[in-house]
Amino acid sequence: MIAKVIVDVPASQTDRLFDYEIPDVWTGAIQPGMRVVVPFGPRKIQGFVIAIEQESDHDKVKPIEDVLDVTPVLTDELLTLGEWLSDQTLSFKLSAYQLMIPAAMRTKVKKEIILLGDVNQLPIHLQVFFHSGKKALWSDVISQEKANMKLIQQLVKDGLLEVRYKVEEKGKKKTERYIKLSECDGLIEEIPTRAVKQREIISYLKESKKPVHVQSLIKELETTRQLITTLVKKGLIVEFEKEVYRDPLAGVEYERTTPLQLTSQQQEVIGPILHTLEDKSHQTFLLHGVTGSGKTEIYLQSIDKALKSGKEAIVLVPEISLTPQMVQRFKGRFGSKVAVLHSGLSMGEKYDEWRKILRKEVEVVVGARSAVFAPFTNVGIIIIDEEHETSYKQEENPKYHARDVAIFRGEYHQCPIILGSATPSLESYARAMKEVYHLLPLTTRVNERAMPSVEVVDMREELRSGNRSMFSEKLLQSLKERIKKGEQSVLFLNRRGYSTFVMCRDCGYVATCDHCDISLTYHRTQHSLKCHYCGHEEKMPNSCDSCGSEHIRFFGSGTQKVEEELTRVLPEARVIRMDIDTTRRKGSHEKLLSSFGRGEADILLGTQMIAKGLDFPKITLVGVLAADSMLHIPDFRSAERTFQLMEQVSGRAGRHDLEGQVIIQSYTPDHYSIELVKSHSYEAFFQTEMMQRKTALYPPYVFMVLINISHPELTKVITVSEKIVSFLKRELTASTTAVLGPVASPLARIKDRYRYQCMIKYRNEPRLLETLREIQQHFTREINQGQLQVSIDLHPYLFT
Repeated sequence: MIAKVIVDVPASQTDRLFDYEIPDVWTGAIQPGMRVVVPFGPRKIQGFVIAIEQESDHDKVKPIEDVLDVTPVLTDELLTLGEWLSDQTLSFKLSAYQLMIPAAMRTKVKKEIILLGDVNQLPIHLQVFFHSGKKALWSDVISQEKANMKLIQQLVKDGLLEVRYKVEEKGKKKTERYIKLSECDGLIEEIPTRAVKQREIISYLKESKKPVHVQSLIKELETTRQLITTLVKKGLIVEFEKEVYRDPLAGVEYERTTPLQLTSQQQEVIGPILHTLEDKSHQTFLLHGVTGSGKTEIYLQSIDKALKSGKEAIVLVPEISLTPQMVQRFKGRFGSKVAVLHSGLSMGEKYDEWRKILRKEVEVVVGARSAVFAPFTNVGIIIIDEEHETSYKQEENPKYHARDVAIFRGEYHQCPIILGSATPSLESYARAMKEVYHLLPLTTRVNERAMPSVEVVDMREELRSGNRSMFSEKLLQSLKERIKKGEQSVLFLNRRGYSTFVMCRDCGYVATCDHCDISLTYHRTQHSLKCHYCGHEEKMPNSCDSCGSEHIRFFGSGTQKVEEELTRVLPEARVIRMDIDTTRRKGSHEKLLSSFGRGEADILLGTQMIAKGLDFPKITLVGVLAADSMLHIPDFRSAERTFQLMEQVSGRAGRHDLEGQVIIQSYTPDHYSIELVKSHSYEAFFQTEMMQRKTALYPPYVFMVLINISHPELTKVITVSEKIVSFLKRELTASTTAVLGPVASPLARIKDRYRYQCMIKYRNEPRLLETLREIQQHFTREINQGQLQVSIDLHPYLFT
């Protein structure tokens, strides 16, 4: 038998299937989706088995050296998905498959075979490996006899053995120490009467009748580790290590919740979703619900319906709104059936959560973008919350969008996809208007609560009246009132760091990075300047590098600066700051939010991470500083992003019984993206923005491709860019496709590499993928040498 393998060499020459012979002892044991070790030239490397065939077209085929998995890590569906993904994103098949497995399985791992039952249940020739304990190394068992592989597979199926990947991670053990009584009878009698604590431990173990966690016992009986060691030495108790899942939510108690009574509008909306679940049919729904309209309850009840019919559910939420509150809602309803996947978990935690999914120990996965690849085999519903979020698009290869992957999986499993948002992306809403998606509108908040009143303050007027502070009179007054009433406020700033840049007031010199064409950002804590692109860091200068003047100052305002200003103007206010710096440590996000929830602060000040998912009853005021900072970014989506962000932030106010108020500070208060937040009118914004897009020919009226070319030499970048543009103009249909550029990228240099870009706008271009692949092939040699980089993004979200 021949295995068709994709080898772990991400290069265009190796981006195809290679044939390897399956040794007779492994025939039937090796299946598609498993990882194997194969000889490749002089070395041995990993690979994924994609298919198995009877014979090869080649005369000489090398045999597979080793098998890394007992059961496939990629299902048949994920193998098909990987093929489709590499085509759609013009990336290597290997990169697509590696997305689907946890990072722990991509690192060097030691494989162990764990005995779950009694050693005597094993065949005699396997028993020898387990005489010294419950663990044996995979390499020992398999290297002795390759035929053991099939036997182990069967014993794993029977639940007698288990294969575990031991990830070497510093300080993070997967096992915990447990103790139980030894087999001797009359144990207590052997302990002297005065050894009270020892007798207490034995009695405790007798009563519990099952192994007890050592740390818990020490805590509960207020005993010591030494006493336990003494009892072990006497042979009265046995101590052993037991593997436990690393639980990212350990110690968190989730209050069980029951389904809420739906409002008449929610019932109308959930009807079509439940109908597709009953019919087992595929449909993409766009759930357009204003903030606080009860979208989450619809998700929960739809999932419940899917689970009751024996299906599984995937829920995607943006990384920044994967708050403990969001997880709480799913854990509270479905308890231990939920696995959580996001970037805050350690490598080992992610691996454990992924194993729970693969072993079918959970039925719901809640996670960020990559959770869309969860290895479920019976998906009943996929939900993407805040579907407009740009974090659903991956910016490294493969440059996929989670929404496209979800729809592919929905078609495969014939199940519904729900895209939910208060401010859907224009592309999704346009598709709903054309009935490609099924629109489900939720126009009112639960219990008919009013949307918060929004007031836009013109900061130019504030300056004219002599107010040079970053807070308008109106906002300051409102903050004071809230503190008096004992209510809470949220202040949102779309920036990070202390100040945006450092400038000399005499000559206008701005401190920039030596390796990138970007100004450095001032960070107060280390009193240093940092580049947010390459990480370059230098000391804050005392005088100007250009003219020697001492009038060098910070411009712009970061969260740290706002916090200082707040302390100055409102000394009585208790402030919690949430930004990239204060939430860097694991668990800090949760700590800050729960202390705010307990009322330990009056004002929550933060960046984008506080714009979504927060639901606190006492928040009645939301203030937005520098609302228009995004409007001036060279990106056709800047107005859309501004409106979405303002609307999302306003939605944090007045979600419960108290009325909400929103104050937006802006230097361009007349811009439609800010003006329309006042009336919370998404439809009016959609119409206005669509007119702009139609005039300038931008998505959703056309599709776009962005090609980025970079090289350490400027002349080389320009030459390659011009070659690519002339080739595109020659190959693509001139009448329907526009090729723009080449031009220098907005960030013309990053990490000492010069960057140019060109863009393709098209409606229907049959030869597009083929032409782009030809460009990749043509520059393969130079790309492999590492100097030239040609990056192709078929649906760009970032234009830097």
